[in-house]
Amino acid sequence: MLTAPLPGPLPELLPAHGLGGAQDLPISRELAILGAAGAVAVSFVVLTLAWRKPRYDAATSGRPAPAWLAGFLDSAWWRGFLRAVGLVALLYLVVVAVAGEDLLINPIFGIFYVWIWVGVPIASLLFGRVWKGISPWRLLNTGLARVSGSDHDDGFFTYPERLGMWPAAVGFFGFVWMELVYPHNVDLAPVRLWCAVYMAAMIVGGPLFGNRFYARADPFEVYSSLVAQASIWGRRDGVLLIRSPLANLDSTPAVPGMLAVIAVLFGSTAFDAFRESTRWLTFIQGTGRSTYLQNNLGLLGFCLAVGLVFWVACISTGVGPEQPRRELPNQFAFSVIPIVIGYIIAHYLSYFVEIGTQTLIQASDPLSDGGNLLATGNWSVPYWLSYHPTFLANVKVLSVVIGHVVGVICAHERAIKLLPKKHQLTGQLPLLFAMISFTVGGLYLLFSS
Repeated sequence: MLTAPLPGPLPELLPAHGLGGAQDLPISRELAILGAAGAVAVSFVVLTLAWRKPRYDAATSGRPAPAWLAGFLDSAWWRGFLRAVGLVALLYLVVVAVAGEDLLINPIFGIFYVWIWVGVPIASLLFGRVWKGISPWRLLNTGLARVSGSDHDDGFFTYPERLGMWPAAVGFFGFVWMELVYPHNVDLAPVRLWCAVYMAAMIVGGPLFGNRFYARADPFEVYSSLVAQASIWGRRDGVLLIRSPLANLDSTPAVPGMLAVIAVLFGSTAFDAFRESTRWLTFIQGTGRSTYLQNNLGLLGFCLAVGLVFWVACISTGVGPEQPRRELPNQFAFSVIPIVIGYIIAHYLSYFVEIGTQTLIQASDPLSDGGNLLATGNWSVPYWLSYHPTFLANVKVLSVVIGHVVGVICAHERAIKLLPKKHQLTGQLPLLFAMISFTVGGLYLLFSS
């Protein structure tokens, strides 16, 4: 087996974040896309016939976790341990950012682009709100609140509800811009600056607005918490619950700015696939204009397009007088969460396994001086997924299809709760068209890169 490490944990050194393309599918790309779109449409028809009443209620769904498990996870020492892990990780990042070499083997790049952006959502899908559990910002905020005598949950000011998740959406866009567009994204200085600005915002925002600031404005906590809604772990009145991921997703509150967050997450992943395609590369080279400018416009355009398509689909539904139409996009935005998860798995799986492992190898030598701090320096990178492109191609299709089918189920459940009876079928058709458009467009982009 090939054991030599890859050149570095850098997006631009890996033109495809995951191998396994259209040529590796057991059927043609066109048939795969058509079949996926058909699966989404059929799932909608089945739902309209067999699922006519709401099945999930946030106030009653789920059952309490076993007492021993809840006691363990809610214990002060376990919470303290998680926060200590987060604090140690923060200190490690500061060391490699400040004292580390400006080399491709500096682990900060893999931690920044792979572990945090891909690893944290995957961990959140499995274990719940991981970032909230390890957040060093919440720990620092609690300490500052004790010193100043303020409340760490409320802060000195009330967080404006109208802001919602908009600050997190801006933070997300700043991150994906750095990864996908900025030409010096693998230089240490710009990454260091991005992290410094982020840290300053978190350190200042917590004392001002309390922990609600992190729940709404920390892009990584928002991302982790949204993905965690698709896990089996939930809470009600502080009690740890085990419940269906569908019930968990249905309990997602509608927050201003949620659609913007979803649009950036989904749109940036789609653009990441598109920017590697021959069609895009040929286009930007043929115009003779700035590649940097066109990539900026492309990223912004994809995010806006996703948001606009979903917004139009939502406001086109039939509603009663008691339900303001302008609130529908944020009411239904949670249904895109499983779609985002599907694309994250489809687009980044092999990237995460291979480059994530290489980052772990490099993390053992944080100062690039030959050290082996974590005893992982002699590990080898597993290339099993790259050696089985047909399996990987099938995983891509299944991830996208399952994500869309679950999204259709979520949207249907919310629709029969919000829409009047006469519009419960026809009112969902615009959302169905949007879902099918996302399925076809997403798979086409995945297999065009």
